[in-house]
Amino acid sequence: MLLRLRVTPNAGRDVIEGFEALADGTTVLRIRVSAVPDKGKANAGVIALLAKALRLPKSAISLVSGDTARLKTVRIDGDPDLSVFQTAD
Repeated sequence: MLLRLRVTPNAGRDVIEGFEALADGTTVLRIRVSAVPDKGKANAGVIALLAKALRLPKSAISLVSGDTARLKTVRIDGDPDLSVFQTAD
């Protein structure tokens, strides 16, 4: 499964904020990580946060594109717990 992300590094805390529509109509998952964008630390923080939320090992999540950009695409292997992304009605 591929997942598009909008990542904000240097945040006050690590948090998955939810889905957001960009100006071009693309839907992304908005994530904030406290790690700095230096030498892959923010990317590692994103992978760790997603792995914990989805109850998967970090090795099941890999960065496909956006290594140095805020917009990223990650590949999620395995059987993720997607209930973390559901909103209450």
